[in-house]
Amino acid sequence: FSTMAPPGGSGGKHSPGKAILAGGLSGAIEISITFPTEYVKTQLHLQHGHGFTGPWHVVRSTVADHGPLGLYRGIAPLLYFSIPKVASRFWAYETLRNALADSNGKMSPFKTLLAGLGAGAVEAVVAVAPMETVKVKFIHDQVSGQPKFRNFFHGVAMIVREKGLGGLYQGVFATVLKQGSNQAIRFSVYNPLKEWFQDGDPKKDIGVLRTMACGAIAGAASVFGNTPIDVVKSRMQSLDAHAKYRSSWHCAQLAWQEGGGTLMGGLKIFYKGTTPRLSRVCADVAITFALYEKIMQFLDSVFPNKF
Repeated sequence: FSTMAPPGGSGGKHSPGKAILAGGLSGAIEISITFPTEYVKTQLHLQHGHGFTGPWHVVRSTVADHGPLGLYRGIAPLLYFSIPKVASRFWAYETLRNALADSNGKMSPFKTLLAGLGAGAVEAVVAVAPMETVKVKFIHDQVSGQPKFRNFFHGVAMIVREKGLGGLYQGVFATVLKQGSNQAIRFSVYNPLKEWFQDGDPKKDIGVLRTMACGAIAGAASVFGNTPIDVVKSRMQSLDAHAKYRSSWHCAQLAWQEGGGTLMGGLKIFYKGTTPRLSRVCADVAITFALYEKIMQFLDSVFPNKF
């Protein structure tokens, strides 16, 4: 593909202001639907050579111990942060795309990769790093012998009191790598798929199902592309990370050793939790892109001028 149409209802440039609103609404709705798979994935990442045998074991154990709502333990930080997370992602992407695109609003594959990488890095610093840190600690706290977090605000207060504001940014380097590669892969896959369905007409609406299919494929590509980074990120944000790991690289080295130092053993460790993450991310990206497209179309019709 020589050029790529941007996400949204037309081939022209989009307003970053509208992107904030459309992205925020999309993120809040999406996380409310897909969080249980995120919970299962994080539980599998946090075990170290023992514990759960697979995704369904996590589900059965959690429901038996805490009831069905136990699968939503840790959703509070994601709900609180999901609006700035997705809003900052699409704001950054639209801003970078407006700067990099030609007069018709199109970009080369390399520029799309750069815009996606930048969007992921921005959302990592603005929202994802603190959100993921609190989420992982909440989920890890639930399976500890004596849970100490009563609710979201109590948990955040304890983290800041014990470790300072920097405690909310544990594993920030791994998070920036994860989010940057996530969005670079997703936008680079989503845009050409959407363009293919549009048959050369950037204003053509490809419909919700096709939009979701493009998003799901883009999400799957990002899962297989960066799950090892996600595993390191989750471990760096666990409750005992300060005692176990000196850095993200040290964490990765220990994880490799946990797999016996062999390729197959390493793959088993670094791709642990891939099944729940795959279902979670495919649904996440499919729903988010579909919602974003429709909300942007609505905003463009109601507010034809940028804001």
